[in-house]
Amino acid sequence: MVSPKVAEALARARQEAPALIDGYQSLIEAIKTNPSPNTLTADLRAVVDALFADQLGIIKTRDLIILLIDTIRTLQNPDLSISLGSYLVTLMITSTHSALLLEQTMAIREMIAAAHEANEDFLDAAKALAEIPIETSQLRVSDAEKAAVWIRIVRNYLEVDDSTSAEAYHNKLKNVMHNVDDPELGLHFRLSAGRIQDSNRQFLVACKTYHDLSFSPVIAEEERLHTLSMAIKCAILAPAGPARSRALGLLYKDERSAGLVEEHSILEKMFFDRLLSPAEVDNFAQGLMPHQLAKTADGSTVLAKAVVEHNLLSASRLYSNIGFDELGLLLGLDGNKAEDTTARMIEQGRLSGSIDQIDRIIWFEGGEASGRRGEMRRWDGNVQALAEDVERLTDALQAEFPEFVATQIAV
Repeated sequence: MVSPKVAEALARARQEAPALIDGYQSLIEAIKTNPSPNTLTADLRAVVDALFADQLGIIKTRDLIILLIDTIRTLQNPDLSISLGSYLVTLMITSTHSALLLEQTMAIREMIAAAHEANEDFLDAAKALAEIPIETSQLRVSDAEKAAVWIRIVRNYLEVDDSTSAEAYHNKLKNVMHNVDDPELGLHFRLSAGRIQDSNRQFLVACKTYHDLSFSPVIAEEERLHTLSMAIKCAILAPAGPARSRALGLLYKDERSAGLVEEHSILEKMFFDRLLSPAEVDNFAQGLMPHQLAKTADGSTVLAKAVVEHNLLSASRLYSNIGFDELGLLLGLDGNKAEDTTARMIEQGRLSGSIDQIDRIIWFEGGEASGRRGEMRRWDGNVQALAEDVERLTDALQAEFPEFVATQIAV
């Protein structure tokens, strides 16, 4: 209910026809300066109703709407911004001057979206931003302004794991980002691309995007390490094979990865093709996002599938051949499932070997147990590990005892 004080001031303002806009301005300023919590929404709504009922003309109407927007923002009340902003937009788009109030309509929708974001209602925020008329021919909007709105829409959709809607707006961004010079917008564009690829289970592509971002000087050191952590997680979740092995090698050789204790232990085991235990996998799963733990068509999680394929590759390094049931026991599957997984990986070119279905035996080719080639691979791995250990030790000595290193060690 409207407060008596505001109702009286509003009636007086409407009677003073020559100075009508001055009365409105004074009343709005009074409400902003000394708001009444119990009647604030009703008071401002009464002002809005009178404003459109009096048909003041486009110039005066626009000036008062701008003042109302400034007042609502100043009050910093998200619920008020949403309720009054929505009511104001409804009146504006149905008025005879709607085409001349597009800039104010954009401002109010942006204000509504910001209020939804403050309330963590990200889906409603995305919908409010999507209704901003930035592609109309009646209003000139720069590519940078379009990008700013679309990136916010993408980020809000990603907050509710709606990667499909996010990708639709991200595709729009691809058409304008080449004209945008803002480094922050560019960063959010690339980060959003990584998150969409991650959500769509394009883990190797997402891994590269995150890893590239981890070197960006635009973001803080803590955020760079976070994107590196995301790159490692995506590499681990990717399907086993040569492409993932290259990604794991690149990440393992990144000196910063050693500082990520939880991710580095499983990264190291995967890089060196060591078998992973269920306890290690469960510990790693605790740091994954919900979409990374989603179940696939066969009922297993993305992580479980990645670990099974990795352990199968590890087994191929250790054994020349192995029975279906023995392999199933090693992978935590039944014998037939182990055979199906092996057959699929061989067919896709991610594993070298053959299957003897009569004797129920899998023969591996090129593993560490396969003659001289395996010996050389094991030797190369040991030499590389030793060299990396020596380098880390030298770096530690140089950091602690620089004078000793300068005189005793040739760096």
